[in-house]
Amino acid sequence: MIFLEAARAMAPWITQLRREFHRHPELGNQEFHTAETVEAILASMKLEPRRLLGTAVVCDIEGALPGPTVALRADLDALPLQEETGLPDASEIPGVMHACGHDFHAAGLLGAAKLLSDRRDSMPGTVRLLFQPDEEGDGGARRLIEAGCLAGVSAVFGAHVRPELPAGQVGVKYGPAYAASNPFVIRIKGQSAHGAEPQLGSDALLAGAQIVTALQSIVARRVSPTDSAVLTVGSFHAGTACNILAGEAVLEGMLRTFGEESRRRLVAAATELVTSIARGLGCEAETDFTWGYPGVVNHAREASLVLEAARDLLGPEAVTVLDTPTMTTEDFGYYLQAVPGCFYHVGVGCDAPLHSPRFNPDEAALPVLAALHAQAAWEALQAEL
Repeated sequence: MIFLEAARAMAPWITQLRREFHRHPELGNQEFHTAETVEAILASMKLEPRRLLGTAVVCDIEGALPGPTVALRADLDALPLQEETGLPDASEIPGVMHACGHDFHAAGLLGAAKLLSDRRDSMPGTVRLLFQPDEEGDGGARRLIEAGCLAGVSAVFGAHVRPELPAGQVGVKYGPAYAASNPFVIRIKGQSAHGAEPQLGSDALLAGAQIVTALQSIVARRVSPTDSAVLTVGSFHAGTACNILAGEAVLEGMLRTFGEESRRRLVAAATELVTSIARGLGCEAETDFTWGYPGVVNHAREASLVLEAARDLLGPEAVTVLDTPTMTTEDFGYYLQAVPGCFYHVGVGCDAPLHSPRFNPDEAALPVLAALHAQAAWEALQAEL
């Protein structure tokens, strides 16, 4: 079954939904208006949505024929950002904006829901819709899985808009697609002293400065040239006056890696390096790595299924097998740790990057997103029979 023609016929409706979500963005775990809107639309399709985690909406589309259950996911939350597009449908909420395309994702999944629910009489199995809160914050995916959203699910699919791809183009990456993340905080304890008598103290600022520089050797010398990792120190606070040695320093940053073995090895290496440098300068250091999002690792079978679905919909010229993963993170990795699946990209042809206050995706991609979701789910149901 090819859904693109039907999706294009629904394009004005899907676009209206996207603009409604865009005008009323909500931060993670505060998506109450968004969730209510999603519930009302699903109920109008004679579906029975249920609320989880306060602002998550889960809904099953049950086909008339027996078969497996596959899941489609969209995220709902916005970013703490003041929009600068100047568009008529810009955010009406000061300091909050859909700058990562989650309004696109929600509208696209509702479009897919309409496409699939209209064809329930010939559909085998069940498609479970996951409208997930808090992707940008504490990982709503993990909590939604803990609440049972994947019970009985044999495959899961999701998508993210990609500004550098032309509108309506599709990109699929086999294997690792997004990096794993480890936010970290380094607290250095030294001894304050008069700047004229540094020998009487231990300079935490100096230790911190050397640690910032030395941490780059973790990537340069502990990572294979054929692998990838990024270690960023984005915050450094130390000192109270120009003539006092800093007694304390706090550094904050992020480690991004591919593969659990590399992740654990680099965390251990960075911790050892920080401790050694601090002690060598008469200080003590405490390094706290948080185990953030896992990497997004697409399963080969499901990635191939999405590729074929996209080629059937759009033609081979509109579909790209991506060669390289992105170093950004996505909590969809939690789903892929639990069940097989694929997380794919839909181009929105935008000059401004994600998380920019000028992000303005091309709405012509909305029916492609809706149709590809529906096509992938339909093909997965057939494949699982």
